[in-house]
Order: sequence, then C-alpha cells, then structure tokens
Amino acid sequence: MGKAKKGPKFVVLKKIVSSKTLRKCKEDVLNPKKKDVSKEKLPQNVPSISSALFFKHNSALGPPYLVIVDTNFINFFIQNKLDLEKGMMDCLYAKCTPCTRIVLWLNWKNWGGNIVLL
Repeated sequence: MGKAKKGPKFVVLKKIVSSKTLRKCKEDVLNPKKKDVSKEKLPQNVPSISSALFFKHNSALGPPYLVIVDTNFINFFIQNKLDLEKGMMDCLYAKCTPCTRIVLWLNWKNWGGNIVLL
C-alpha cells in the first residue's frame, strides 16, 4: 500500500499593520490607566414600579368603546356562535362599536361572501 497524499500546505499570510492600529497601540502604551468609558457598562437607573400599580389604567378612556376587530376575532365569534356586539358588551360592560379594516372586507370578498353578518 502506498502513502496517503498530503493536502497542499497553505501559505501563512503576514498581517498588514495599518496606521490606525499603530495609533491605537501607541495610545494604549502611553496611557495604560486610561479607560474607555464607552466600552464599560454603565449602570442602568431603572425606576422600580410598585406592584400596586398593576391595575392602573388610563382613566380618560371611557365608553362608548371603538374596538378594532380582526379576522381571528370574528372567526372565534362565529365558531362559538356568539353575537359580536353583545359579546363585546358583556366583556367590557359598556357600549361597544366594532371597527373593521379594509383588509378584512377584502378577505370576505375573496372567501366568496359565505359569511353574512347582520
């Protein structure tokens, strides 16, 4: 049996030293104690929020509510045989007006108008 062929030897490339790296090295050598502030992680001052504020809400919002309705929302109501407006009123305890987007109407046209909302 013969010897296995060795693969080609790769040429070792010499690193090219640019002027930027020389300047950086000079600064590091001349000022070893100087630290770069941007590299250090600065402490984050995040105010802690009390857990009592969990149920806070925008008190400026009030009925009647305009609810943006998407396809999944309507499919859920159709599958569970619920009335759209009555279900929203039961959930929010206030007058609700469902709002749909143009994309939803285009989807209904693509479905062939199988769904009829009263």
